[in-house]
Amino acid sequence: MRSDRKSPTMSDVARKAGVSAMTVSRALKADSVISPETRRAILTAAEELGYIFHATASNLRSQKTDFVAVTIPSINNANFADTVAGLSEILSGRKMQTLLGYTNYDMDVEEQLIEQLLRRNPQAIVVTGGRHTPRARRLLENARIPVVETWDVPDQPIGHYVGFSNADAVRAMVDHFVSVGYKRIAFIGGDQGRDTRGSDRRRGFVAAMKAHGHDDIRLIASGAPPISMREGADAMARLLQEYPDTEVVICVSDLSAFGALTECQRRGIGVPDQIAIGGFGNYEISGLCVPSLTTIDAQSREIGRRTGSLILDLLNGASGSMQVNIVPGLIIRQSSL
Repeated sequence: MRSDRKSPTMSDVARKAGVSAMTVSRALKADSVISPETRRAILTAAEELGYIFHATASNLRSQKTDFVAVTIPSINNANFADTVAGLSEILSGRKMQTLLGYTNYDMDVEEQLIEQLLRRNPQAIVVTGGRHTPRARRLLENARIPVVETWDVPDQPIGHYVGFSNADAVRAMVDHFVSVGYKRIAFIGGDQGRDTRGSDRRRGFVAAMKAHGHDDIRLIASGAPPISMREGADAMARLLQEYPDTEVVICVSDLSAFGALTECQRRGIGVPDQIAIGGFGNYEISGLCVPSLTTIDAQSREIGRRTGSLILDLLNGASGSMQVNIVPGLIIRQSSL
């Protein structure tokens, strides 16, 4: 049923509080100079009337908004969710919000999102990864706002980054397994170019195996990202068929590693007695499953927090290119002990 009631206006609030509309406008800005008594009277009137302050017109005049634009590749990935949570935690102290765009690991989609988000005049923009289409890169370079690339160490940073080398992180896991005597090591995932971080992990695996003088051919595709537990299980089945003498499998993510683990359990293959398993991401499931999964903690929430702090520094006048290198941690658990 349609209602004929009209939404309260700023003039309605001004009349109720006994002030001018201009005073109401100033009172609703956190940084305005106005007496506490007048502000309380205006806020009380606005609350009683159910008035919601719309900042659009004010933003157009001041060229400032109260949000930071963020692109992420997946909305059901706990790591990216943690990064956004860490970022929001820092920005909320400045009463700033995040506006999310979902790329589905597609750089062309990312390009479209970057254009759409920049039209909304954010105070800064955060993108996941360091590789973009040429046009997306131009848009970011010409944005005239802080641009922060995350979850990677870009070959040519656009402005600032908070990230780590995915290739080096997997090299550390390979080094660990080799150090305890394993030689026949496989890798699941990272075969699709859309997931540049997964491809970097696969590349790091190959480089590390070659550096140790070991065979690097045990590479099993697992499908388009994001890799599911089901796809991890299917990939593990193919690995066991093609390379039954494999001693260790490193998976592109904890979800695919959990799938690989369940496939081994279904077949009665002991983990780690007959085959060791490692994942990536330190998802909650990796610490709760039995056996628990060896994994790499990418410090996903810390990436978000450091990104938020960097943005606030830049908005406060900090200059120069800021590069924050995160150090992932190797967590050894039951799946490789």
